Amino acid sequence: MRCPFCGNNDTQVKDSRPSEDNATIRRRRYCPSCGSRFTTFERVHLRELTVIKTDGEKVPFDREKVKRSMEIALRKRPATDDQIERIVNGIQRRLETSGETEIPSKAIGELIMERLMEFDKVAYVRFASVYKDFHEIKDFDDFIGNLGEQD
Repeated sequence: MRCPFCGNNDTQVKDSRPSEDNATIRRRRYCPSCGSRFTTFERVHLRELTVIKTDGEKVPFDREKVKRSMEIALRKRPATDDQIERIVNGIQRRLETSGETEIPSKAIGELIMERLMEFDKVAYVRFASVYKDFHEIKDFDDFIGNLGEQD
């Protein structure tokens, strides 16, 4: 693994441990050249996923985009980085094990909404307001009214 600070190709692993959900391995690394320490994460990658956007364009699946979307929805909410990481891992694992290599973006959005609904209803409404393209207060009222009926 290349050192992100000095570019040295010879770094050493000082500590490895699995994440809480056993989906990733966290490695603490040390660069003998510059003395820097950094962390890497290793995760299983089952298959290449392609996202089919609403306009028909096909792009590679980007788990970081899913994570950023969730972080925005969960901003200033009681959620830790580990919890967000577990949810994103679960979404990615579910997509990879679905047997499909091309996934409509709508399906990914629905999976995110499903997980946010279970995890934090405020974040769920925040995400839905962007995902479902709310334009006025009435859109929120209708959505939240339907949310109350689901409980």
